[in-house]
Amino acid sequence: MEQDKIGAFIAQCRREAGYTQAALGEKLGISDRAVSKWETGKNMPDASLMLELCSLLHITVNELLSGERLDPEGYQQKAEEHLLELQQLEAVKNRALLSLELVIALSATVTYLVMLFAAIFAVENIWWRMALILVGGAFLVVGIVWALRVEHDAGYYECPHCQYRYVPTMKAVVLAPHIGRDRRMKCPHCGKKGYHKKVLTK
Repeated sequence: MEQDKIGAFIAQCRREAGYTQAALGEKLGISDRAVSKWETGKNMPDASLMLELCSLLHITVNELLSGERLDPEGYQQKAEEHLLELQQLEAVKNRALLSLELVIALSATVTYLVMLFAAIFAVENIWWRMALILVGGAFLVVGIVWALRVEHDAGYYECPHCQYRYVPTMKAVVLAPHIGRDRRMKCPHCGKKGYHKKVLTK
């Protein structure tokens, strides 16, 4: 997406709709500085604001993401291009989250092992040993819970039977038997159980 082009289009549509940056920002519940950053191409409007912004500027989301008004003939093609771009952005974001999950899990495990070895081999006082083991265990538990939360939030799970993609509850992710990131769960669409694989986009 060409942020400079989109920004210039937002500025043009804002002026045509008769808003100042401050007035538009007030309507959206944001600052005029945020609007200015959109118009200069430094930032993109948050997805949660796009529909309201488009309504105020009398344009469609497709036109906003194109940075221009679209004729009916080119509308479908642009819509498909934008859908593909948004899927690619979602995949990149979810891939980064899954990388973070690995870092968290490895860090927690290494921290626990270091404290465990220190307690066994480097400390003689029984109370210090117990304290190191308890603190290391706490790090491990917090790390695992955090990593599971990140895995849950990144992407979707796909049913092996009907290929339905969905976001399960956190409880289902925690309790499900798993092989790597594949988790044995019940599909909310077809009702069958199986190992549902992690996928990056819907």
